[in-house]
Order: sequence, then C-alpha cells, then structure tokens
Amino acid sequence: MSASLDNTLGAALKVRKEQRLLRVRQVYDGPQGAELTIAGRRYVNFCSNDYLGLARDPALTRALSDGAARFGVGSGASPLVCGHNSSHQALEAELATFTGRERALVFSTGYMANLGVVSTLAGRGDWVVEDRLNHASLIDAAILSRARLRRYPHVDVAALERILAQSASQNKLVLTDGVFSMDGDRAPLAAIARICARHGAWLMVDDAHGMGVLGKTGAGSLEVLGLGTEAVPILMGTFGKAFGVFGAFVAGSHVLIESLIQAARSYVYTTALPPALAETIRVSLRLVRAGSERRKHLSALIGRFTTKAAERGLPLSGSDTPIQPLILGEPSKAIAVSEALKAHGILIVPIRPPTVPKGTARLRVTLSAAHSEDQVDHLIDALAAVL
Repeated sequence: MSASLDNTLGAALKVRKEQRLLRVRQVYDGPQGAELTIAGRRYVNFCSNDYLGLARDPALTRALSDGAARFGVGSGASPLVCGHNSSHQALEAELATFTGRERALVFSTGYMANLGVVSTLAGRGDWVVEDRLNHASLIDAAILSRARLRRYPHVDVAALERILAQSASQNKLVLTDGVFSMDGDRAPLAAIARICARHGAWLMVDDAHGMGVLGKTGAGSLEVLGLGTEAVPILMGTFGKAFGVFGAFVAGSHVLIESLIQAARSYVYTTALPPALAETIRVSLRLVRAGSERRKHLSALIGRFTTKAAERGLPLSGSDTPIQPLILGEPSKAIAVSEALKAHGILIVPIRPPTVPKGTARLRVTLSAAHSEDQVDHLIDALAAVL
C-alpha cells in the first residue's frame, strides 16, 4: 500500500524543520511601511521591497479608492475576452513612454510575465542561457519552456560567451536580473549585451529591483547605462517593489508585445489586473518619475549604512543598491541573529536555502526612502551588538 499524502508530506516537513529551513509567515497589522506591528509590538521594518516608501502613500490610496468607485474591484475576464480596460490601455502607453520603447504589456505578476515571455520565445531545440543567481521565476520559465537550459556562474561574462559559442541553435535567449534580488549587485549589462550581439542571442533583463530606484527618472538599470531596445530587446519590470502596488509589465517592440498578446499563456489564460489597480499604478508611475528626492534620500541612506557598517566591521557584500545582504552561512545562525534583532525592535527575516545557495543563509537588509537616518543608525548599532 502506498503511503498516504499527509504521511509523505509530513515526513518532508519534519526534515525541513530539523534542518532549520521551515518557513513561517509573519502576520502584521496595519499598512506596509518602514514600521510594522506584529502581535502588538512595533518593529522597524528592514526586509520590505517598498524601496521608495510608496506602498502607503496617500495619493495611491486615493487612486485605488477612486478607481474602485469608478471601475469596481474586478476586471471580470481575461484581457482577450472583456478584461482589458481603458485604464490598462493608458497604463501600457505610459509605460512605453517611460521605458523608451514602442509598446508595453501589463501582467498580473512578475512571475507570470517571465513565464509568458520565455514560453513564447523559446521551445524545444532552442537555448536559454541565464545567470545562476537569477530569480526563481526566470529559472522556472526556462525549465517549463522545454528549451535547453544552460546556466553560467554568477556575472561571469566569459562563461556566458563560451556557452553561446557552443550553440548552433537559431534561437538563443539570454536571461538576467538587472539587480540581483538576494545579493543586491548589478549585472554587467553592457558587456552581456555586446556578447549577445556577437552571437545573435536575444537579451531579456528582469529589472524588478532596479525599476523605480535607479536612473534619473527611475527607469532602472537600462536608463543608467543608456541601453535601448536594440541592445536589450526585452525588459521586464514589476509594480510590487519600488512602485508600491502590485503587478508587472514587459516592454519592447511592437512585434514583441503583439506576439506576447497572441501566445503568452500566462497572459492569455488569466484574469486581467483590476482596472482600479491599473489606475493606482498610473499615479505611482507619475510619483516614480518625479521622485528624484526620494531616490536621493534613499541613496544617502545606502551610503550611510554601508559606511557605518564598514566602520563596525560588519560583513557586507559591497552592494550599492537598497539590498544589503549579510551572509551568515548556516540557517541556524541567520535565525538566531534575526531573533536577536527583534529584541532591539528590528524586523529582518532570515533568508535560507533553497532561496539562496547552501552555506549562504543571510539577513537580507533592505533600505527604503521611508526610513530615517536615526532608524538606519539604530540598525547599525543593533547589528554590531548581536553579530
């Protein structure tokens, strides 16, 4: 007789718990922000991706309320049935202008955007090549596409070129994060783009953690480097991080976007994003574009944190983005330090395998424009006390 479902799953959960890898959800009250309330206690929140502090911005709250009053709370259907609203259309036009591309397409999540793009552009007989530390959605997208997946060592452009030189496939798709979500470092996009051009490969950049934060107007990693559609044909960004809302988009040529509308299964066969959210994102986009002071404050906080951490001898990785990992090694140590910080009123959730490679469990400190200098100084003091 085969084992019952609960017995099989229960045994796996027991092993995960013994290895200190069991994940536990934090239940907080009130809005997302620089501080959170958990079980009646206030904590300074240093593990959110709300990089510009927009998640509780009054302008976005009003936009969501006004959008719901005007459009209701649901979209009713998939975009190709009757779910594509004038708000979606306007948002996509504004995103195209923002990114300097012909068109943009809104998806419900970044995960779905990545699945949709890769499954449309690659299949059996094609090659997908990507950085080993890419986001899970890019890795899963390549596996599900049934293309041949090759992964190169993190930011190793020489290895990328060797792999592409081995491929005789007509279609070669290279995938990379713009800013890596767990390490906070930036991909060498200019070099990657040159290599892709030499080998006839298409380059897709997932700039979920760069969009809104980097660049003069917040248009992300590509704006900083001046890389356009010819160098990077496919750009993905999300609204759930610096934009403070929810959802994602892909931007590129007219032909790319029209192809995704026709063939991206994670777009065609899912309910469209609610129009009220699209209206909220439109307001957020305007705030991002006008948010130079927020970005300036965030940059100053990053500099303050990294300078003071170095003075205290804290083990940082050299990131210049809001993502500041402290690699601690074993899961048990990451958990212990996280719990010790709670006693200082600081919330940083430990990140453990399989989210990060074995032996690199960490605290992933994330800074926000909503934080104050005093809060950053308090974090430094607390880390120095518990490490």
